[in-house]
Amino acid sequence: MHWSKPLRLHLGVLVVASLLCTSTPIIWMAFSHGRDAAVSAGAQQMREMSLRLIEGYRNTLQGGTEAVALAATLPQLTSPPPQDIKAKQQFFLEVLRNVPNATSIYTGYPDGSYLQVINTVRDDVRQTLSVPEGTAFAVRTIAQRQTTDVISTLRFLDSQAIEIGTRNVEYASFDPRQRPWYQSVVQDGIPVSVGPYVAGTLKVPTLTIAAPMRDNGQVVVGINIHLQTVSRLLDAGQISPRARAYIINGGGDLVAHSDPAVMSRIIGLWSRTAGAFAATANGFDTSLATVARLRQDPAFANGGLARVGFDGESHLVQIAPVSVSGLFHGSVAAIVVPLEDLVAEANRLLVRNLLIASAFVIAGVAATVMLSRMVSRSLYRLADEARRIGDLEVGEKGVSHSFITEINTLASALAASRHAIGQFALYVPREVVRRIIDPQGRTAVKAQRQDVTVLFTDIRDFTTISEQHSPEDVVDTLSAYFELLNTIAERHGGTVVQYLGDSIFVMWNAPVPDAGHAENGCRCALAMKAAVDDLNEANRQNARPALVTRFGLHTGPAVVGSFGAISRQQYTAMGDTINVASRLEGLNKDFNTSILVSAATRDAVADRFRLRPLGLVQLKGRAEKVDLWELVGDANHLTNP
Repeated sequence: MHWSKPLRLHLGVLVVASLLCTSTPIIWMAFSHGRDAAVSAGAQQMREMSLRLIEGYRNTLQGGTEAVALAATLPQLTSPPPQDIKAKQQFFLEVLRNVPNATSIYTGYPDGSYLQVINTVRDDVRQTLSVPEGTAFAVRTIAQRQTTDVISTLRFLDSQAIEIGTRNVEYASFDPRQRPWYQSVVQDGIPVSVGPYVAGTLKVPTLTIAAPMRDNGQVVVGINIHLQTVSRLLDAGQISPRARAYIINGGGDLVAHSDPAVMSRIIGLWSRTAGAFAATANGFDTSLATVARLRQDPAFANGGLARVGFDGESHLVQIAPVSVSGLFHGSVAAIVVPLEDLVAEANRLLVRNLLIASAFVIAGVAATVMLSRMVSRSLYRLADEARRIGDLEVGEKGVSHSFITEINTLASALAASRHAIGQFALYVPREVVRRIIDPQGRTAVKAQRQDVTVLFTDIRDFTTISEQHSPEDVVDTLSAYFELLNTIAERHGGTVVQYLGDSIFVMWNAPVPDAGHAENGCRCALAMKAAVDDLNEANRQNARPALVTRFGLHTGPAVVGSFGAISRQQYTAMGDTINVASRLEGLNKDFNTSILVSAATRDAVADRFRLRPLGLVQLKGRAEKVDLWELVGDANHLTNP
């Protein structure tokens, strides 16, 4: 078996291989350099963001720290409310205007008094306090706690500090002296940072910076920063869509996260739990365990960039301390970026370059195809023409034209072959022609003995018909008749061996093997009779003669193949089987029947047809009698088909 492929494929492979060998190294070098540059740029961006994050976080906490330090020096805050309440309120409002990230500022007193000014710009704060429309600030006051005339109100101010409403609130459920910020300051006597913890008034997680008054260490001033505010400072989306940043306190607990969904879960946990928070919240981000390990390594604890793997992919991690003025000691900010995100642009460039290279490859292939098309298309057409000739599809058609002389010469030769074989097939059975021209079929028509089923037909009184009609009418009528019978014979697998005047000689099981040759012969005879009956009806309407046809069928051994002189041969069959079939056709005249078959054919078809016995008949020139049967019709039908 020889390996071969189309011409255009060979040329296409050659061009594609050359283009790939040239473009692949260039693309790979560009990708490698681009990937390294992307990682370096991402690392630099992480460093810059780390500085911005730390600066923003520190500024937020620093503003609160400075405000608390200033408040601790004001003598007006030392006295409990309602003394100097307007001055206290005015100072707190000014602090909230200058520290926008602060949620509230307040002062707690040793007698249980409390003054708090709240920034109501946040939706969750407004909902918790149920503030009236137009409220910008809320003022909570608890005064004269040790008397029977306790003052506990919540007043609402607009942006100009004008009161627009007031509401009495329960005071017994809140005591500043029980809050962690008050207790820590009174115990240590120095400024402290507390949190996260749940704020008493707003019931939300918060960070607190608190300090003792300079003139009275039992009076504590504090400022709150909502955890959600801290989360907004951690936006890592500038680096990549999947980058995240978060804050971890000195105890290793997750405080704030850049992912809003994770932050909502953190806030939800802080709003509901106390002791078990850390263990639960630390499961919200799978990188926390890696960051905890890196915090113990001096090479990474102060801003070094680490490349680590978790969640099935590589990440860049940077850690930086974020303590402010000695507060929030041990807190760190962590930035975690999937390495794949940093090289995404390099990957996109790789894809783009591959697409460009593919475009060039496709263009090269297209040019190659166009170059080879003049040759290959004509060759394919000629190959298809040769195949059609081999299948005896020899209808006349125009000669293919090409711009290549050799192909035109080949096309002319094939056209001549098609014409010659087409003429040959008019005189020799098609299957015989197919076997003769088959390169492997040199011995396909060699004479050999085999079982066949033979059908002979004859037109009753054809001599009289020829005498009564013009030769032209006879030829036209006979041509239509032969075309009809030839088509039916081929449809039933038979081979028309010869036309003998007004008769035809049809054979089954040669040259094409046919295991059901006897049955096919019977069905063909019935179909021919039905078709001739229809033809006669049309002939009568067109004033043409009726062609009443008689059929003889016999099954038996015969010698089939090519016979004749060396220079000229004919494909046919010889033997007693052929003679018996011919004689059976003639006996129809004696028995006034249309289709007669021998006992051999009858035995071969068994009970698949309805046959009428006619007895033993002596055939002319034959010593043995023949058991004669009339083929009436298909056993499955009441009448002939």
